[in-house]
Amino acid sequence: MEQSISIFGRVVVAFLLAVAGGAISSAVGISHRRLCGLISLAAGTLLGVTVFSILPECRHELGWWQLVVALASGYVVFLLISKYVYHVCPACAASHFDEATTHRFSEIASALIIALAVHSTMDGLAVAAGHEHGGEMDATMLIAVCVHKIPEGLALGALLLGAGFTRGKALTWVDAVEATTVLGGLIGLLVLGHGDTGRQAWWLAAILAHAGGGFVFLATHAVLGELLKHAKAVVLANFILGVAIIGAVALAVGHTH
Repeated sequence: MEQSISIFGRVVVAFLLAVAGGAISSAVGISHRRLCGLISLAAGTLLGVTVFSILPECRHELGWWQLVVALASGYVVFLLISKYVYHVCPACAASHFDEATTHRFSEIASALIIALAVHSTMDGLAVAAGHEHGGEMDATMLIAVCVHKIPEGLALGALLLGAGFTRGKALTWVDAVEATTVLGGLIGLLVLGHGDTGRQAWWLAAILAHAGGGFVFLATHAVLGELLKHAKAVVLANFILGVAIIGAVALAVGHTH
């Protein structure tokens, strides 16, 4: 019961941060330069948790080919959704949300909901899996997902306002889309922590590696998109800071265990 409450609390925090981002965007707006910095910072944390936590920890349970397959599966899923459905993350695709895109929102709403639902569900599942794993994985995964959720909410709110939605309606949509983060956490509660310990550890590592592949896609897509259109110094500085934050947390938590 205590474990379930802890996981649920974590995914609710991630959800609330995304909602807060949407509320800020809906109420006062945000310059793209600031959003660009936040996106780059978030991208750095996602890559950092993959490099410093997911890869080293999952390597103990998965063979090299299994690890590569799990990472590739996460990357390919997000790639296919972004290519054939819609951009899987509003923060990572903020540079694509031009005037033409926002005015066509009514036409792409269903595709956007599907893409973001998959993305946010994976965020919640990753938080649950990180907590189930424990140690530095729990801390770094929670930080990376939470940092990522703020610009995600900001970008989604800005998109909805640009599409002509009222502030109240835009925030309601942000709430509805980001609620799938909590759904992902609940799925994690149902499928993790049960069964044979050895088999459970293998599946836990596979889920985390799969999430890591998705994080690599989000990080590279976000940074490349921002580098092509905006200040390279801002992008790179914030991206490196994000990676460094997760590396420092992983090092600090690792030393205490």
